[in-house]
Amino acid sequence: MSQSSPVDPAKDAAARAAVALVQNGMKLGLGTGSTANIFVDRLAERVHAEGMDLICASTSKATAEQARGLGLVVEDLNDIGWLDLTIDGADEVDPDLNLIKGGGAAHLREKIVATASDRMVVVADQGKVVDRLGAFKLPVEVIAFGWKTTRRQIERALERLELADRPVILREKDGQPVITDEGNLILDLDLGQIPDAPQLARALSAIAGVVEHGLFLDICNLAIIGRADGSVVELEREDLQ
Repeated sequence: MSQSSPVDPAKDAAARAAVALVQNGMKLGLGTGSTANIFVDRLAERVHAEGMDLICASTSKATAEQARGLGLVVEDLNDIGWLDLTIDGADEVDPDLNLIKGGGAAHLREKIVATASDRMVVVADQGKVVDRLGAFKLPVEVIAFGWKTTRRQIERALERLELADRPVILREKDGQPVITDEGNLILDLDLGQIPDAPQLARALSAIAGVVEHGLFLDICNLAIIGRADGSVVELEREDLQ
């Protein structure tokens, strides 16, 4: 196991249920984050126990390193082409299976991998399920060049959407800006609540300097929600239409 501390039972339950969805011969997308890390560990256990033949694409350098260290085959998405399934975590999941992702600063690659898959499955604990997105700060990946101007453009867009005076914060770690795997910066939008997620997604995508935002709308097909008692609840987007 790659975890040095005890594994959260809710996250572990979701990860184990997701591993059961994997079939031999699949081309599989591997997510990033605490629950996704547990999934990778559990997947490796099953692959070695059953001699499964999988090809994996990773959503981050950290996940790729973890997976290769566990003996999984990880290749470049360009070489794989299309994926059968991506399993990833989420920072928030709403009743329609719309997501906020990017707490691990990997949402650009995560969205590329998720949308290059037949299905995207989210693994999460009950605490990630919300009635409406927005309590978790919305990550927006931006080009370093002119990032302060980009931040002002984002603030103006929020004003037009009646989200004025919401903090737009440069993400830092140890006093230094967080740099993504693609060499970009992250701005975290402290919105509290998002009244119209599709409208906000369109507004952010239209801003020069914005590379990608952490709103994953109409992408997730299934959410496996782990509970502290080791049980899981499965939410399918088709059930909610």
